[in-house]
Amino acid sequence: MRLKQDVSPVVVVIFRLVVWLYSLISYLPYLMLRSSDSQSFSECSRRVKARSISGHPSGPYRDVRALRALTTCIQPGMNTLDRVFESSVCRNPHLDCLGTRELLSEEDETQEDGRVFKKVILGEYRWMSYDQVYKEVRAFGSGLAALEQKPLKNIAIFCETRAEWIIAAQACFMYNFPLVTLYSTLGGPAIAHGLNEAEVSHIITSKELLETKLKNILLEVPRLQHIIVVDDKLKSGSEYPRGISVHSMAAVKRLGAHPENGTSVYMCVQRRPPCASDVAVIMYTSGSTGVPKGVMISHSNIIAGITGVAERIPNLGEDDTYIGYLPLAHVLELSAEMVCLAHGCRIGYSSPQTLADQSTKIKKGSKGDISVLRPTLMAAVPEIMDRIYKNVMLKVEEMSVFQRTLFLLAYNYKMEQLAMGYSTPLCDRLVFRKVRALLGGRLRVLLSGGAPLSAATQRFMNICFCCPVGQGYGLTETCGAGTISQLWDYSTGRVGAPLVCCEVQLKDWIEGGYRSTDRPCPRGEILVGGPNVTMGYYKNKEKNTEDFFVDKKGQRWFCTGDIGEFHGDGCLKIIDRKKDLVKLQAGEYVSLGKVEAVLKNCALVDNICAYANSEESYVIGFVVPNQKQLLALAKRKCVRGLWEELCNNPVIEEEVLKVITETALTAQLERFEIPQKIRLSVEPWTPETGLVTDAFKLKRKELKTHYQNDIERMYGAK
Repeated sequence: MRLKQDVSPVVVVIFRLVVWLYSLISYLPYLMLRSSDSQSFSECSRRVKARSISGHPSGPYRDVRALRALTTCIQPGMNTLDRVFESSVCRNPHLDCLGTRELLSEEDETQEDGRVFKKVILGEYRWMSYDQVYKEVRAFGSGLAALEQKPLKNIAIFCETRAEWIIAAQACFMYNFPLVTLYSTLGGPAIAHGLNEAEVSHIITSKELLETKLKNILLEVPRLQHIIVVDDKLKSGSEYPRGISVHSMAAVKRLGAHPENGTSVYMCVQRRPPCASDVAVIMYTSGSTGVPKGVMISHSNIIAGITGVAERIPNLGEDDTYIGYLPLAHVLELSAEMVCLAHGCRIGYSSPQTLADQSTKIKKGSKGDISVLRPTLMAAVPEIMDRIYKNVMLKVEEMSVFQRTLFLLAYNYKMEQLAMGYSTPLCDRLVFRKVRALLGGRLRVLLSGGAPLSAATQRFMNICFCCPVGQGYGLTETCGAGTISQLWDYSTGRVGAPLVCCEVQLKDWIEGGYRSTDRPCPRGEILVGGPNVTMGYYKNKEKNTEDFFVDKKGQRWFCTGDIGEFHGDGCLKIIDRKKDLVKLQAGEYVSLGKVEAVLKNCALVDNICAYANSEESYVIGFVVPNQKQLLALAKRKCVRGLWEELCNNPVIEEEVLKVITETALTAQLERFEIPQKIRLSVEPWTPETGLVTDAFKLKRKELKTHYQNDIERMYGAK
């Protein structure tokens, strides 16, 4: 999508002349240094990336390098996670492995509205080497065994993303303790459900989560005996139910290092190594469609998944730095970190509150984590990238006329060059260098997953951050692996070809009107098969029968419920979701996800949930407005009031609806797909509100309950 530029034709000619002269001067050295077999982005993107091995348009489709057989492991014989990590430690014992910033000071800062926020000043990253991490993993695993944690018996982790999380996880993998992962934002009932269903007696958590969440439900989890807190200092004076012991992680490691526990040199005689088929993780989903389900993931499942992901990231190795800030209880983050550890990369930890210089917990004038770490690899969910896109474009609007003109000319010029397969080093250096510095300035790969990424945001990230965006598609049930676009494929709106560890088939969905015989592209429900497809849901036979099946060759498949289409080059595009499709009163089908994806591109919209009832004839919407844009709109319309008053003002509501309708028509939505009435939300939707998951996916059931009165009002109570 080109940016609108109101620029004199003379200025455009001068700009293009300067860029042309630079290109001419630099082209000869480029030709001399370019290898004979190198190809431009456009030449690479035209390649066929996957084929149907059956010859039928329904598939199954495989990557062209995996037509004969799917890939199952990174290295021969490395079929369990402990072996993969031990191999990495042997190769890179003294390299940096896990890093955490030092806390220099913490203070309360009072805002203009009277609210008090905690602000921190952080120092440099402190690093542990691969060998140091390995020793801590051995000691902690042995300590858990000394606390009577048994092999093949579940243990839970309920903790924020941090170095201690991955150390605890590696210890559990090494000692064959199936790890039950729970999102740190889950509410009390969901936490109790997961712990009781998994029958855990030991849980690993943080001091803050213990005091704010876990402590309140301890009486509801009768099997729980041991709580291990990852923080150094435990809160004194706290009381816990009888029979529950609380330990610090340091104390457990000291216990594991005692000679009487068989670990005087970290050679634990009690250790029972896992098999490839043993359960490594029981990952509870975020509950976007109801009660969280536990997905059983074996060692071989995870290794197949990370093998497929790693193949799409060229030149992975010790020179790479990854920034970890997404929830490790989410399959996207866990897979990304497992990939890094398997290839000797280093991982620096962060959080959404300290990620950037402008993040909520960073004191003004000090640096956020990404500026200090300067990563080369990063994973992100579309919600975060959409925010970056909108914030940068707001800053562009505030630039001087000269700066804004230069930015718009460079942006549109680079878009043209990318479409032809060429790079723009002059624009990257002179125009986009400051924007690129927002993500540290060294980023070479940005992986997007968790939800569809809009074409506008993807193209913006390509242009302004001067790095490819690998948009992927995967689910917890497939270990996060399914497809990822090739880094040299700059097309938008697609999720790439199947990974080398799996294959993808399309199943006709007659009710929705999707068939593999459709032209020009075969369409249908996406089925994923391969060694990365997990063992099924924990204690849920009914859902296992419904969502999983084994074919005649003994291969497991998962029915995703998502609708896709395969393009001629073997790339997949997600076009719908069965659960998001609603039939209106007059018989039209509306894809709520499609409507939301389009309207999120509106500058006034930070988030939106489209809603439709089969007994009604039109769509409605709940909108989280962009504060800066809404205040500007109110000023233009001469409407005054506090934030809550503006969101409840019918005049403002009507004006926002007009802007949304204009965006929808520009994107060529049908009239029946466009919301006819909306409700503006005073508060943003965060995982803490329970209205979105940790990956910022909408929880439609919770949103419907939350806005029930507004639904009745907008449809007219009957």
